[in-house]
Amino acid sequence: MSLQVSAIMLGVQDLARAKKFYADGLGCTIDKDTRHFVSFSLGEGSPQLALYEWEAAAQDAGVSAEGSGFRGVSFHFNPDSREVVDEMMRNAVAAGGSVVKEAAPAQWGGYFGYFSDPDGYLWKVTTYAS
Repeated sequence: MSLQVSAIMLGVQDLARAKKFYADGLGCTIDKDTRHFVSFSLGEGSPQLALYEWEAAAQDAGVSAEGSGFRGVSFHFNPDSREVVDEMMRNAVAAGGSVVKEAAPAQWGGYFGYFSDPDGYLWKVTTYAS
């Protein structure tokens, strides 16, 4: 048996705000939308992205909802051009996200930046195109 990711779930503080960020701001397509849960289709070959109210997600897992700071995870998007990196960074900010690290050329020849969504989840947008 091989491990295959079918969905990535994020616990969020404000479901409506997070839904707006991912749907309106980043253009993700809503697949399911319920009172405590929203899932998005990210395209062919990608797992679904699911948003679940923070408290409800913790309760579902049977763990404490307490926790803050760096969560030890980031999500990566690899477009084909610097222009798309810059566009994604602008879209994230316009939708209520924050730039964590401005997009810039990297010493290894690529180009990348980091933004966070309204709940502090980190997204790295990088291209290897010159």
